[in-house]
Amino acid sequence: MRIRIVDTFTDRPFTGNPAGVLILDSDTFADDDRLQRIAMEVNLSETAFAHPLPPGGEADWALRWFTPATEVDMCGHATLATAHVLHTTGAATGTVRFAARCGILASDTRPDGAITLDFPTSPLTPEATPAGLAAALGAEPLSVQDTGPHIGDLLVELSDEATVRGLTPDIARLADVSRRGVIVTAAAADPARGYDFVSRGFFPRVGIDEDPVTGSAHTALAPFWSARLGRDDLTGLQASARSGLVRTALRGDRTLLTGNAVTVIDGELLTSL
Repeated sequence: MRIRIVDTFTDRPFTGNPAGVLILDSDTFADDDRLQRIAMEVNLSETAFAHPLPPGGEADWALRWFTPATEVDMCGHATLATAHVLHTTGAATGTVRFAARCGILASDTRPDGAITLDFPTSPLTPEATPAGLAAALGAEPLSVQDTGPHIGDLLVELSDEATVRGLTPDIARLADVSRRGVIVTAAAADPARGYDFVSRGFFPRVGIDEDPVTGSAHTALAPFWSARLGRDDLTGLQASARSGLVRTALRGDRTLLTGNAVTVIDGELLTSL
């Protein structure tokens, strides 16, 4: 069984967000415990498993994602990685449709290699700042939004880009204030640098202290910043140590996420599923 490590939302190795990808030959997934153990062994923020579906249905591939600790409902960067592997290996061409826990997702790969994902827009609901959130972050929120059922994060607006970049949160305390994690964000200090907003993502409840570049978070960041900036097409910089750019296009109840990807490791899983 081939296993690949793909860096996503970047065109340079060792930046962006790495994901494990296993394209399965069978028409079913292995049992959940086996998939979880493989994801634990890969030990990246997400490992994606995909298998082909019969032709003529609403989707072409079944897709699941696992962190080292649990399965998740929606993941952007591992979907980008899977689409990249399918296209670079010739297993798929054109638009690819995935059946996942959050519904039908699609990817479209351009001739230059850029991949656009079609994801559901996360519904945002303002809420009061949870007790302990400011102390856990080490910064005072300007606003807090719940991001709905599929990603289950808190979207937290902070005062400026420097505050987002400078955070050193108490990760253990953050685990007590959200269902999945906390996304912090602020407007770009200088949009001329090529991005409109910055973010960082902390997900201790699913075994990820800080995620390098979180595609699913941008399904919430896109409507949040589009409403404030008055534009539907934006670029976000996730300001982790590895960093990466996500181009977002808000299309009502769907959000398009565009980025690049590069395969950095191509190996073999020396045990059967």
